[in-house]
Amino acid sequence: MDDDLSRFMAQRPPTAAHPLLGLTVLLVEDSRFASEAMRLLCLRSGARIRRADCLRSAQRHLQTYRPTVVIIDVGLPDGSGLDLIRDLAAAQPRVPVLLGTSGDPDLAEAARAAGADGFLEKPIERLAVFQQAVLSALPAASRPRALGLASDDQISPDPIALRDDLTLAADLLGNNPDDRAVSYVAQFLSGVARVAHDQPLASAAASLARPGMQGNVADLRHVTGLVRERLAAGAGSI
Repeated sequence: MDDDLSRFMAQRPPTAAHPLLGLTVLLVEDSRFASEAMRLLCLRSGARIRRADCLRSAQRHLQTYRPTVVIIDVGLPDGSGLDLIRDLAAAQPRVPVLLGTSGDPDLAEAARAAGADGFLEKPIERLAVFQQAVLSALPAASRPRALGLASDDQISPDPIALRDDLTLAADLLGNNPDDRAVSYVAQFLSGVARVAHDQPLASAAASLARPGMQGNVADLRHVTGLVRERLAAGAGSI
């Protein structure tokens, strides 16, 4: 696989402006706002990107094409991203670059233990951080030599995608969620809030996600109220 990747990248050599030129990224991410940020990072870096919003969708993608880089959110609506990391780390041929991501930095060790080459903590918004994470995980034979990174610009994802995420969370919270659904919404909103730099929502979601807190009606009402406030105030509008 290393030789195949080296030959492929030689046909489209990376440049200083686009150090990831020739790479294809599969992003497994349920948040549209976080996905939009990653799309901009890939676009600015020269990489192509495809997105799967759940484990099932990711498996369909992987059955039809072989990405160079797979970036997997640990918390997904139909299961744990750690399971997919574990499967891809053990597969032959292995994908060249396998990265975990989450808004919870404590999950970095679990992602690496499952077989990830590295971990990206949300928010992921600086070009140099993203590019270095991918380049450092590439097989040595395929890694560009003597190639500087692009300027360390900070990207700003489309706010409309944030509104989509908040609307989804509001729908889930307003549909009498059981403990499993509440746990998912809590981790989903925690990641979304980190990307949006919304500390009050991030803190409330983190509190709701603590073990034993899913059934706390007061916490549920608080998080639901914060989400509705942001939607009413036009969060995600241009």
